[in-house]
Amino acid sequence: QAQLVESGGGLVQAGGSLRLSCLASGRTFSTYAMGWFRQAPGKEREFVAAIGWSADTADYADSVKGRFTISRDNAKNTVYLQMISLKPEDTAVYYCVARLIFAGVRDSRLWPYWGQGTQVTVSS
Repeated sequence: QAQLVESGGGLVQAGGSLRLSCLASGRTFSTYAMGWFRQAPGKEREFVAAIGWSADTADYADSVKGRFTISRDNAKNTVYLQMISLKPEDTAVYYCVARLIFAGVRDSRLWPYWGQGTQVTVSS
């Protein structure tokens, strides 16, 4: 059974950094596109970043471009989200996602596999 498990969330001050990790199992996720979405209280789930299976393709939401970096280590079945210069508006539950192809990555409905989420809280 496919499983995605996020870790690395926590409480950080504005301007700080965090690195989220997502360990994938149960599928050959090294051939899958991977990504991150987030959802803040009272708001809709939004796209954050995505990366192709070979890591030569990536996409970022405008709100995080230049501050967040997505990467992957296929040997470890792990995808990362390095976040710097964090802002209070980055506070949300962050979800790791996976799908077979890198297309339409900003549409949450097209990602079949989801982790349980990890909380990121940025204090001002």
